[in-house]
Amino acid sequence: MIKILLAEDQAMVRQGLKMMIETDREMKVTGEASNGKEAVDLCVQQAFDIVILDIRMPVMDGIEAAKIIQSRWKQTKILMLTTFDNNEYVMDSLKIGVNGYLLKNADTESLIRSIRSALEGGLAVEDQVAAKVMPLLLHKQEEKIPDPSLTPRERAILVCIGEGLSNHETAERLGLSVGTIKNNTSQILQKLELRDRTQLAIYAIRHHLV
Repeated sequence: MIKILLAEDQAMVRQGLKMMIETDREMKVTGEASNGKEAVDLCVQQAFDIVILDIRMPVMDGIEAAKIIQSRWKQTKILMLTTFDNNEYVMDSLKIGVNGYLLKNADTESLIRSIRSALEGGLAVEDQVAAKVMPLLLHKQEEKIPDPSLTPRERAILVCIGEGLSNHETAERLGLSVGTIKNNTSQILQKLELRDRTQLAIYAIRHHLV
């Protein structure tokens, strides 16, 4: 059973999302919160596989909650929930290294797909979100060229990560084992001095690898 914490200050939206999520028999919303502080408190009380946080919430917003959860429960995946009318909020969460973004008006299929992608190690970003975020990333200041110490295999894996593929999808595309993908990803992180797959995805995009 995939245990999910859902944090959203609007009760009707929260209940609607819960109903959509639980159409998948493998998923269960085992915790509900109306603000970021409640979400963090629930993480102290029980373990979750993935936490879905609304970006804007009273008391403590989703950005602050994500920072705390990521630092204390590193294995827990984090998806941000947004209406996406403020680019700065999404850019801030991107810097933290969350596992993806959900739009509140997403359909059930997109919602389930994003959750599974995040759990499998992919970067779950819906097309509408990517269309607004990627130009902002690409127009940042010029970056140095990709690290020349990366091997051809590592570059290929970096491209897959930049495209948002999970470890399993990357393994299938490159004809390698999932274990090999994970090991090489760790090596890439060390070489580029980055923290996680989200930062690798941003790196790939900034360097025009995808």
